[in-house]
Amino acid sequence: MTGPVVIAAGGTGGHLFPAIAVAEELLSRGREVVAVTDKRGGDLATRLEGVAVHRLHASAMSGCSLSGKIVGAVALLRGMLEARRLLRQLTPSAVVGFGGYPTVPPLFAANQIGAMTVIHEQNAVLGRANRMLSSRVRLIATSFDRTEGTVGVETLTCGNPVRSSIASLHDKPYDPAGQDGRFRLFVFGGSQGARVFSDVLPDALAALPAALRARIELIQQCRHEDIDRVRARFDEMGVAATVATFFDDMDAQLERAHLVIGRAGASTVAELSVAGRPALLVPYPHATDDHQTENARAVEAAGAGWLMPQTGFSAEALAARLEAFMTCPDTLIRAAAAGLAWSRPDAAVRLADAIDRLTGSNGHHGGHDMREQAA
Repeated sequence: MTGPVVIAAGGTGGHLFPAIAVAEELLSRGREVVAVTDKRGGDLATRLEGVAVHRLHASAMSGCSLSGKIVGAVALLRGMLEARRLLRQLTPSAVVGFGGYPTVPPLFAANQIGAMTVIHEQNAVLGRANRMLSSRVRLIATSFDRTEGTVGVETLTCGNPVRSSIASLHDKPYDPAGQDGRFRLFVFGGSQGARVFSDVLPDALAALPAALRARIELIQQCRHEDIDRVRARFDEMGVAATVATFFDDMDAQLERAHLVIGRAGASTVAELSVAGRPALLVPYPHATDDHQTENARAVEAAGAGWLMPQTGFSAEALAARLEAFMTCPDTLIRAAAAGLAWSRPDAAVRLADAIDRLTGSNGHHGGHDMREQAA
């Protein structure tokens, strides 16, 4: 009988959502799963019923101050000692990391005790925690065909696992807006919104011809401090707008959207492509190693959306883009189809297949061509 598969993930949604999707797939195959995270990883406990969740000490060491680096190093060392004790008790068949510094202690500990190790990278650039681990693991699973930083280790391009509620949209057709019909625009900027969207969208819609502006049905995520001023502007213009700090029905919002405007985080990019929704992507300019720009470039190269750097994200430029999309809906129809063709809705299955193969387990859903590459 093989030991449990230990799933390790950082505390942000971009790391947790893929980890949860793969854990659910492994559980459906009868595999035992144990989760490891830090104090921020509450979603692992609430979304994985019956799965034990262990929290270890971990911290980034990328701060500018010497004291910050020392604190981070001490936390990681403490986490490694905790992880080694835990893994010796669990005797796992594999330890699978999904990025973020909370994955460093369990992956290092797994390497020390000789356990099978796998990491998954969501972005088009290998993240800092994964770079620390890349030379010590058996397999690197990637979301993009080309991922910077994967050298000298077996790689598997499996895609980025998405939530099951989003994956279900893959089989629901894109419903294009007619030239005279309602145009549903969904704008969101990650877990807490993006101020630049609150600053630019009202002026961009004001610059549209009145006939086009009247067609727009807007759903926009805003920061709490921006909601009142943004809502007031839309009310003045007579724009049908719903403004909120958070939407817990992302699947419903994506299903209805004709166009999405958003950042280019890995989960966003994967969910948009799986759902087949065209997007105008404005990468967060301060993202580590500018990985969001690389994500957006991959989307644009696939024909599934458009990269619009924040430096060029002006009201005038956005208004011109919106007018072009609204008057030529075939452009969005083609992008939606390209996104579906480029997406990997079975990413969780592919990664679970790889874990079963590496651990010698007979999973219930095997048989995929996993397109392994010798890096």
